[in-house]
Amino acid sequence: MAASLTGEAATRAAGAASAEVSPLGDWPTRARAVSAVAARHATAVDNESRFPAEAIEAAKAERLLGLMVPKSLGGEGAGIADIADVCYQLAQGCASSAMTYAMHQIKVACILRHMRSNAVLEGLMRRLAREQLLLASSTTEGQGGGNVRSSEAAIEPQGNRISLERRATVISYGAYADGIVTTARRAADAAASDQVLVVFLKNDYTLSRLQGWDALGMRGTCSEGYTLRANASAEQILPEPYEIIHQQTMVPYAHLLWGSVWSGIAAAAATRAQAFLRNAARHANGQLPPGAPQFSKALSLLRTLRGMLSSSLRAYERNMDDPKAIAGLEFQSMITLTKVEASELAVSIVMHALRACGLSGYRRDGEFSVERHLRDVLSSPIMINNERILANLASSMLMTPLPAGLRD
Repeated sequence: MAASLTGEAATRAAGAASAEVSPLGDWPTRARAVSAVAARHATAVDNESRFPAEAIEAAKAERLLGLMVPKSLGGEGAGIADIADVCYQLAQGCASSAMTYAMHQIKVACILRHMRSNAVLEGLMRRLAREQLLLASSTTEGQGGGNVRSSEAAIEPQGNRISLERRATVISYGAYADGIVTTARRAADAAASDQVLVVFLKNDYTLSRLQGWDALGMRGTCSEGYTLRANASAEQILPEPYEIIHQQTMVPYAHLLWGSVWSGIAAAAATRAQAFLRNAARHANGQLPPGAPQFSKALSLLRTLRGMLSSSLRAYERNMDDPKAIAGLEFQSMITLTKVEASELAVSIVMHALRACGLSGYRRDGEFSVERHLRDVLSSPIMINNERILANLASSMLMTPLPAGLRD
């Protein structure tokens, strides 16, 4: 993933000046354009804990929401590495904007990879590409908390239609989305783990607010709780069981795209530390302040993080069409630990950047502040809690032989 890209910010965003939209196909330039819009509004989004409307409108104007939809359905056929790079770029401007984009693309990937020949879902993907619809995710509810592989609410069949009522403790940017993709029990008599994934568009559902979102960081994701009441065509249920979708697409895309967002936040903090040190050196006849070694640590860890994500992306691209390989312990361990390690490395990088900047980084105001970056990145270890992940992984890994040599 490239550390920086070139191109002029170009969008028609709410509150932003109108400009010519970048040519289709030039994804890096378009991502840079949207990141510039996101950066201009990031402080207001954070201070007001509001949805990053300007950045998402810019993403729609640059047609980034349908980037992954195949050309045959009106999109551009981008791969996961392209989407990861967009997430990385957006996160350098505004973490909440980038996380919103990442969560949307995770849902798009689940639909595209598991809709088979479902004409209704194909039509939905055509419409998404054409109208640049924004999809939200609902996988957390009731007592299950963050256990995505357990659902309380069940699908209720009504002839060729279905209904669902779900108390979702979190639906990030739910009030601002054009549709919601949600897990549910297959039927009222199904086990909690016998789940399906369903796509509802805005006309299919109502939301009743259960709780607000006044969080430490990622404030613009507006991750409020709602009661979701929906009624739609039964064809809007993805044909494959959620167990398969979760293993083959949901988890890999989530961990890789989230990791790219956290990496972008870390890169932005490191960039500010670098700018602070250069500025300090100019005013002190080339003498660096005491925090300079901390920047070296931040830069080294950032290289490690980017290298790990690139390696994991390549591994997934090699195996994404091989269900047996994806289900294997080696791949599942790798993709799970990618999330854990990416989140912990990102926090470390931002902390080193803060120490490099000293008080200028600790302050909320000023061009070298990294306090927002730190608050945002602190969400990373608790988005699907690292402790839960490691506990689930530990029992299976106990039976895995350790490498006998360095090249094993």
